[in-house]
Amino acid sequence: MNTAEFLSLLNDQATKELIFQYDTDKKIGANYHITEIKNTAIESVDCGGRADAWRETVIQLWESPAEMDKTEYLTTSKAKSILDRVHNIKPIDLEAPLKFEYGNKSFHTAQLHVVGVKAEEAALTLLLDVNPTLCKAEELCGVAVESETAETGACKPGSGCC
Repeated sequence: MNTAEFLSLLNDQATKELIFQYDTDKKIGANYHITEIKNTAIESVDCGGRADAWRETVIQLWESPAEMDKTEYLTTSKAKSILDRVHNIKPIDLEAPLKFEYGNKSFHTAQLHVVGVKAEEAALTLLLDVNPTLCKAEELCGVAVESETAETGACKPGSGCC
């Protein structure tokens, strides 16, 4: 999901509770706040020596310890107004992929991407998941296909792989 798709979803599902599910049967508490919206620019070089660059929008979610008993979630309209305010101060790249940054005492802080959306009468739930790391230069460094990698467990010494 990119940023524009998320904003459109918030518009289309106005006034609903905005819920985030980050694992099977695990939701971010109603005490969450949107604490930061990041316009990130990534410049990278993979293990095969290829340069790459892209942008992402990262929305940081935080659960307030002072509001543990809160039962009403942030609404889609309120979330949209926060994003609009940010966009007026620091324009957001609407085509950038969207990620949510979240962690708590029982779930490591991670950047999660949207893998599904569930729209109900009173709530909009975004289903989040992590992206596993991977070698972006498999063909250059000789990393075996998945079934072979599982057998060997690593790149072969001297293959030029990371």
